[in-house]
Amino acid sequence: MRTVDQGVTAAMAGGFDLLVVGDANPDIVLSGAPRELAYGQRERLVAGGDLVLGGSGAITACGAARLGLRTAFAGRVGDDAAGRFVLGALAERGVDVSHCVTDPRPTAMTVVLADGTDRAILTSPGCLPYLTAGDVPRGLARHVHVSSYFLQPGLADGLPALLAELRAAGATTSLDTNDDPAGRWDGLADVLAATDVFLPNAGEARAIAARLTGVRDGPLEAVAARLGALGPAVVVKDGADGALAWESGLVTRAPARPVEPVDTVGAGDSFDAGYLAARLRGMSRRECLDVAVACGSLSTRAAGGTAAQPAWKEL
Repeated sequence: MRTVDQGVTAAMAGGFDLLVVGDANPDIVLSGAPRELAYGQRERLVAGGDLVLGGSGAITACGAARLGLRTAFAGRVGDDAAGRFVLGALAERGVDVSHCVTDPRPTAMTVVLADGTDRAILTSPGCLPYLTAGDVPRGLARHVHVSSYFLQPGLADGLPALLAELRAAGATTSLDTNDDPAGRWDGLADVLAATDVFLPNAGEARAIAARLTGVRDGPLEAVAARLGALGPAVVVKDGADGALAWESGLVTRAPARPVEPVDTVGAGDSFDAGYLAARLRGMSRRECLDVAVACGSLSTRAAGGTAAQPAWKEL
């Protein structure tokens, strides 16, 4: 596996540590939402509501910038109020947005119905499906992270070739697919072969392993090993059980951190930011896991995915 230092010279022409490619949208987070919605023009009250920056890619980028990485974001937003909100929120958090594409279609929008630590997510994809590999700048950063694979079919079509090209130029790569709304989990074998670090949660890891290998059940370590056999190091977010990493046949685990969560939206994306920030600092696999778990846990201290993301000194 390529080390970080091997990719620095070839991939640092743009001056960034990290380029995040993916989704960015406003999140409307409603806390204390009912488990079942009442139609028929019924109005119900909830405990709280917040308008925050959303999108797995955007939250990861903000978390990485907060941790001190020179971070750029490439995605698509509409020429509308929602798009301006997204770009402004990213820029305020130190993320370069000069490589975002303004699309004539509307910005994606998400409503998050949160009930304690659980949530339901409703997304209008808007311009998200139209991001392509051609929108992604080359030679900008030493590491490229891709988010929300299944929400962006235009990007997914060209992703194996894009990742292979980036790696050939010296960059390292990572992927967090997030959920598949269609439940099919298709098209990932070639993508994982060109990915250095794969960052699913436990449910996603099992679903993808079942689709690619025919085996879903068994210990999570075995699931990670089946995915790792396709090429990447596999880092799995495992909720109350912390996280585990599989790389070159070695398994490392880190325990969860005790926390009283206010809002778990974006915790997995903050985990990704922490893992990548530690890896790009050259830390050990166990240290990377510890940093990632801490970042995911601390991000739950406030509503939305970015408000409570920690700075490096807090870790």
